[in-house]
Amino acid sequence: MVAVCYNPVPRGEQQLANLSGIVKQLKKEQDRVEKQLSGLDAELRAFANVYSGAKPGRKRRKMSAKARAKIAAAQRARWAKVRAER
Repeated sequence: MVAVCYNPVPRGEQQLANLSGIVKQLKKEQDRVEKQLSGLDAELRAFANVYSGAKPGRKRRKMSAKARAKIAAAQRARWAKVRAER
């Protein structure tokens, strides 16, 4: 039995046309994905800058050992007063 082809374009040329169309579609898809990734990358960088840990405007104040001792002594005095009232 002989296979009859009703397609006017020979098989080899049709395959090449299909391949070139597929390549074009893949390149379009690649461009689209690259644009999305660059947008996501920019958003991630912005997110990381905003939530990088410490807030830039608020720095922790350092307390001297003398000041900590004074506060501790005052707290001990407050607790001693509470205990004395019981």
